[in-house]
Amino acid sequence: MRYTPSTILVTGGAGFIGSNFVHRMLRADHTVRIVNLDLLTYAGTLDNLTDLPAPERHVFVHGDICDSSLVAQLFDEHRIDTVVHFAAQSHVVRSIADPGEFVRTNVNGTFTLLEAARSAWLGAKGVKPPEVARTRRFHHISTDEVFGTLTLEDPPFAETTPYAPNSPYSASKAASDHPVRAYFHTYGMPVVTTNCSNNYGPRQHAEKFIPTVIRNCLEGKCVPVYGDGQNIRDWLYVDDHCRAIHRVLTHGELGQTYNIGGRNEWRNNDVVSLICGLLDERLPGQAPHERLVEFVTDRAGHDRRYAIDTKKITGTLDWGPAEDLESGIRKTIDWQLGLTQ
Repeated sequence: MRYTPSTILVTGGAGFIGSNFVHRMLRADHTVRIVNLDLLTYAGTLDNLTDLPAPERHVFVHGDICDSSLVAQLFDEHRIDTVVHFAAQSHVVRSIADPGEFVRTNVNGTFTLLEAARSAWLGAKGVKPPEVARTRRFHHISTDEVFGTLTLEDPPFAETTPYAPNSPYSASKAASDHPVRAYFHTYGMPVVTTNCSNNYGPRQHAEKFIPTVIRNCLEGKCVPVYGDGQNIRDWLYVDDHCRAIHRVLTHGELGQTYNIGGRNEWRNNDVVSLICGLLDERLPGQAPHERLVEFVTDRAGHDRRYAIDTKKITGTLDWGPAEDLESGIRKTIDWQLGLTQ
């Protein structure tokens, strides 16, 4: 049965993935309204929300997902029927320095949203009216980092892989996933969860790996690579991720978890080489960009390999990535150079 959202509360919708989802939803669904709640920390900016396809169907609210009064007010005032919950502290290095803020935002913030949805949709007694499963949806965005790390020989993470987080960031995301599941089984909350691999693409925060490599190459600065550069990630182009979220939101089975990956396992060294090679083509006068690479001390708790098994979402929801890493990086470079919006 297809679910059709009417008014979506998007949390963290001024951040990287959230803003890309807002742009996509306003283009793809000509009736949906979006209420965008974002605290505008280091990871969120209103610049990500310029040139929206239908700004009259978008309302921005500057606020904190941990503010229970504000969140309850938004549910009531805007008659929220759908939550797509992106808002999270997500920078691993920052989580090592300040784990408390990650627990506050990722765990307490998710709980605040669940409680607001429970009150608004299920009533004071938490009893599920029959129509809730057809007319409401809470989509929780998580990460593959909750599963820990893989060796080269291990199979990719599946939805049934046990949780084994290795950083304060991934631990806080793992902790936030559990109440979402519990609210489905205990209260009948109409939830779906997705765990994604490493995203990249337009509007990504400058601190992240791929934007750092591109920016430093363009500026002629050192390109830092942690450790020996052999860490492996499965790279997912952000618009492919947003298409998957839309698909799970509208066609996913309640209470289920879906892994979303790009089918692009690359070593960090090879990602850097790819970016440098593509920039050599674009800017031959600055070539070779790979001369800028410098290996730096590895960060604490740096997982060796992530990989996602996408059989479930591919087989049941007919989704697959449209971009491989080279095509996605080309689009990302074009955006960084100001050639696309």
